[in-house]
This record gives sequence, C-alpha cells and structure tokens, in this order.
Amino acid sequence: MKRSPFLSLDLFTQVQSDFEARQYRILAGLKKYKVNFQNNRIYPYLSELVQLHRTLQDIRKRLNDLREEFPKKISKVDLRRKEIEHEMILVDGSDVINVENLISWALPRIEEVIREGTSLHEYVEEELSVEHVGIVPNYREEGYLFIPDRGSSKLRLFQFEVSIFKSADDRFRSLKTRHLKSMKLGLASMSPNSIKLELIRDQKELPNPATYHFDTDLEFSFNETIFPVAKRKLMQTIYN
Repeated sequence: MKRSPFLSLDLFTQVQSDFEARQYRILAGLKKYKVNFQNNRIYPYLSELVQLHRTLQDIRKRLNDLREEFPKKISKVDLRRKEIEHEMILVDGSDVINVENLISWALPRIEEVIREGTSLHEYVEEELSVEHVGIVPNYREEGYLFIPDRGSSKLRLFQFEVSIFKSADDRFRSLKTRHLKSMKLGLASMSPNSIKLELIRDQKELPNPATYHFDTDLEFSFNETIFPVAKRKLMQTIYN
C-alpha cells in the first residue's frame, strides 16, 4: 500500500485560526523525515521534501506577485484548482496572510532537513563505486546493472532501459529497471564479466548490452537508499 507524505500541502494552504497548531504538526512531520535520514533511508523522503519546498516557494512567489499587482484584492488560495482569488480586500489576519506567514516560517526549517538528506545522499554516492563490465558499446541506453545488497548478502541483477521523451519545452530521460535475479554474495565465484556472459546467453534480445557493476561496503536499506542512489549514479555515468 502506498504511503502518504508526512507533510501535505493542505497543511500549509488551509490556515484558519489554528496557526500555532499547524506549526507543531509541521515540526512533527519534519521530525519523521529526520528520523528516516538518521536511519540512512533516503527514498522517497528526500524527493518528497524537495518537491514540497519547490511548491511552497512557487506559492509564495505567486502571492507576492499578485500582491504587487492587486495590493488589496487577494482573498484566498485554492491549490487544488491552482487558482488565487482576489476579489476581497486583503487585511492582516486574513487566510492569505496566514498562509504566507506559515510558509515563510516553514521554508528554512524544511531547508535544514533537506540538507541532512542531501548530505546522506552525497555520502552514499561517494561510497558507491561503479565500473563498466567488458567493452562499452556505442548504444548505452539499455543493458544490465549488478548492485550489491549487503544487508541481505545478495548481488541483485537488473536489466535497465533509458527512454527519452519530449515536452513542449524540454527533453526528459526516464530509467526503467527490471529485476532479473539475485545471487548470494560471498558464495558466488563468478566475476562480473562471467555474469554478463551468462545473461547474454539467457537474454538473447541483448547481444551486446552496456553493463555496469556497482560496489559498496554500506549495509544500508537497499530499496530506500542503495538502489535509488545507484540508479542516479548510472544516469550520470552514461551521460557524463
């Protein structure tokens, strides 16, 4: 079952007379993110906080822009419809003032926790090495990943594919992965190149795959930390 974020946008945008209570709820949510970072868990917690921070910054900017254009006409924010109404006179104590004050109070506290998550991410990235296995083909957008899961003493083998899609303004890359199998670490005498050759025999649709072998001594959570950092590092390796 999909979990809900520890902090929702409604907490920031539907502020009535419970300003102080919402501050406590925000601090409680941020504490949950901090606990996950302290327990070496990155995903999806860091990306959630970064997205929340960007959204709150955007809301505050839009409110500031509208105040300059309509200094006495803003009434409330409707985030679901992405609308800002400005028919009523804006006075201190109104919902919009409370929204702005709460966001301004929360942003530096969110940034502090993001820095903790970012530091953890950078540390894991430094401790996670990657090398090509065999000859690197010209087409590198499809192939295999070998990533150790020290917590369960397994080497996890994945097939990957990079897709590129375009929007009106930019190009985006999407990384898809499929778990193939796992091998017991320490008992597997096969070299990365031997594993690659075995996969080529079994997966005949990829006769010359780009293959990358990761290594680390960290015993952090595989799904919440090692795997997402490895995927990000793979994209950097392919396109740098």
